[in-house]
Amino acid sequence: MKITAMQLFHVKPRWLFLKIETDEGIAGWGEPIVEGRALTVAAAVKELERYLIGEDPLRIEHHWQVMYRSSFYRGGPVLVSAISGIEQALWDIKGKYYGMPVYEMLGGRCREKIRMYCHSGGTTPEECAANAERRVAAGFSAIKIGVDAPVRQVDTLAFVESQVKRLAAIRQAVGSGIDIAIDFHGRVSPAMAIRLAQAFEPYYPMFIEEPCLPDNIEAMVRIAGATSVPIAAGERLFTRWGFREALEKQAISIVQPDLCHAGGIFEAKKIAAMAEMYYGSIAPHNPLGPISLASCLQLDACTPNFLIQEHPSLAERWDLGEGYLQQPFVIQDGYIAVPQGPGLGIEVNEEALAERGFGGDWDTPRLYYEDGSFAEW
Repeated sequence: MKITAMQLFHVKPRWLFLKIETDEGIAGWGEPIVEGRALTVAAAVKELERYLIGEDPLRIEHHWQVMYRSSFYRGGPVLVSAISGIEQALWDIKGKYYGMPVYEMLGGRCREKIRMYCHSGGTTPEECAANAERRVAAGFSAIKIGVDAPVRQVDTLAFVESQVKRLAAIRQAVGSGIDIAIDFHGRVSPAMAIRLAQAFEPYYPMFIEEPCLPDNIEAMVRIAGATSVPIAAGERLFTRWGFREALEKQAISIVQPDLCHAGGIFEAKKIAAMAEMYYGSIAPHNPLGPISLASCLQLDACTPNFLIQEHPSLAERWDLGEGYLQQPFVIQDGYIAVPQGPGLGIEVNEEALAERGFGGDWDTPRLYYEDGSFAEW
């Protein structure tokens, strides 16, 4: 079997889908994207296409190594995101070729359903509490909120109290049986992250995500050592090498690789195994589309130290595949059943991609430059 064609689809709201075709009629799908840099990643995919056309798609590990190591420069969000989407599509092809889900080829399932968490926003404590109650009423047992921005390098007691009031209102509304994660988005200085984390402790957060930017691991180590709240990070780390220092220094106890950025499904599996050595768990990052979610679910199913899975919680359910997949994912009582179909277990609705995106021929500039259409995203 040989790879014969690679086709990119730039689709709304901000997704880039990749279809890889073979001479045996089997096609695989992936999601190579850096948010806000779709065209840049598309160019990287096109560069890698020159190597992949004519190659055997089943040699996934070999191709990953060639794509990652064949040039002088390695790593980074653009190259590794391009590789990630390609890798997902190759696993999709391989699963379809052998007639089994990806997780069966990676050791078999460890669970029957995947626990999900959703985003829950709000401005006032009352609004935050009401939104959280709606999420719980929909069946979720875990939600994630964010801290207000901006946060000064050393902010006031009033700011800390305002954030505590929001969390306290949510905790009172949902009770002690619901997990609440808090995303700092890397916007907080280490000094303020420690103060906020300690103020949040009485309300038992599930984890704090990206308490500061991950560029300085020692700063994250200081934060982790100053609070009992588990620290999670990884959406801006790439490949197992990017996670090595954070795990070795135990700056994080929950790794959050993004399968569209960190190197793909198998690379995230390796990252999870590294975390397991330090008694850590994995909660894959996923603010993206249904192919990203499909890839995450394959990893979640076969990974023993899996904790919980993020999804963007779009009102239109696009992130679950509504309008994009022939059979969208269904969340029931806060869980998604382990997929049963071969490969990624999805069938993409290509007609919908043509209607909602910029078409399939990425080499035609009018598809994404006409009338400044890309600037609208």
